[in-house]
Amino acid sequence: MSTPPLASGPQGADALRSLLPVVLDALDTGTRARGGPLPAGGPEAVAARLRDAIGDVLPDDGEPDSLAALVHALAAGSADPADPLCAAHLHCPPLAVATAADLAVSALNPSLDSWDQAPAASELETLVTGAIARLAGLTDALVTTGGTEANQLALLLAREAHGGSVRLVCGANAHHSLTRAAWLLGLPQPVIVPTPTGRLDPATLTAALPDGPTLVAATAGTTDAGLIDPLPDIAALCRDRGARLHIDAAYGGGLLFSDRHRNKLTGLDAAHTVTLDLHKLGWQPVAAGLLAVRDPADLRALHQHADYLNADDDTDAGLPDLLGRSLRTTRRPDVLKIAVTLKTLGRHGLGALVDQVCQRARELAALITDHPHLELHSPPTISTVLFRPTHATDKTVAEIRRRLLTDGRAVLGRARLDGRLWLKATLLNPHTSPHDLAALLKTLEGHQEAHTKGHPRT
Repeated sequence: MSTPPLASGPQGADALRSLLPVVLDALDTGTRARGGPLPAGGPEAVAARLRDAIGDVLPDDGEPDSLAALVHALAAGSADPADPLCAAHLHCPPLAVATAADLAVSALNPSLDSWDQAPAASELETLVTGAIARLAGLTDALVTTGGTEANQLALLLAREAHGGSVRLVCGANAHHSLTRAAWLLGLPQPVIVPTPTGRLDPATLTAALPDGPTLVAATAGTTDAGLIDPLPDIAALCRDRGARLHIDAAYGGGLLFSDRHRNKLTGLDAAHTVTLDLHKLGWQPVAAGLLAVRDPADLRALHQHADYLNADDDTDAGLPDLLGRSLRTTRRPDVLKIAVTLKTLGRHGLGALVDQVCQRARELAALITDHPHLELHSPPTISTVLFRPTHATDKTVAEIRRRLLTDGRAVLGRARLDGRLWLKATLLNPHTSPHDLAALLKTLEGHQEAHTKGHPRT
């Protein structure tokens, strides 16, 4: 048996060139076999089809056609965020140019834990993180796997800045990763401020602030509804009370690219730390998160020493020390796809994509408002639209959504606000058209009618 070819080195490009058509054809045939935004049949049916397609995962002898078979099976059994009727989550369809850049990263396989494993990538990361931090009005940024890691880093930096302990105060609208990070870091029980309107109210926050070192976490783009807390007022309160401020802008941070919408993030630059996530409103393949910081001195808390990676004499001789740029050791340069996207589209190009999905959200909201059997929760702030069938019970809303998922016809999310369950459409596909929006509501209407006939309300 011959030694299989490598992806890099002198023959790497030729080896990949012969395999790319196999992958692309399998993606195409798998997508066609799926025939919609989600594989039909529900979890058991999808799992059975995948098991049948794969067979023995670790056979005694290799199977040469496995690349085509497994890529086809994965594509046939995947949710497709590029399908206009796949609109449940903050799960974007990645740009082709960013995905192509990601292939180069996989082939070259740099590791950003020491300069001698990633000479160019380490410098590229410095350039890109600096540019994105300045876009947010801050000074530096770290690349993370997403909003969850960025939020955890923010709490860690706050804890160390306050000598080992800090109390998290956040709204009930905050992402669950914040309270989980407090638990992981051994912090005191967080103070959770009620947010009946979906936004963190400064007056309620003021009454809830405890004594002692405090980290207030505001949200710019809630997961449920895309709402943005009143950032300037919260920033002013934190300044007056001596509290540290973190803003989770994993969703809303992409508005910084848009001249039309960036004013919604006024006050972002007052934060000590800001979470950003470009595999949402940045159209990057996962993972593409960042944590931006106001004071680079905060990052000293992350410094680690390992002689084989950042020996003192190497650092003194000018080799960059990369261990303090992440909680991870081995990490791939996810910054390349971000850099390629920023350079290829520019701020205005990315801003145009942001404007498009926000406009589609407004158009969907208008269609819902005009629909005789649908109720809109509120006008969209970013690109999330909450709605529900008029007069439906929460049980009916949940069952309609699950039936859509099982049939593979449409993918809608769910959110509980104002004590009621809502369907959630999160529009992140800039190619979605007004016709697609009408088709989404038509599909929902058909399932609603089928549910009513099969399960009449009493």
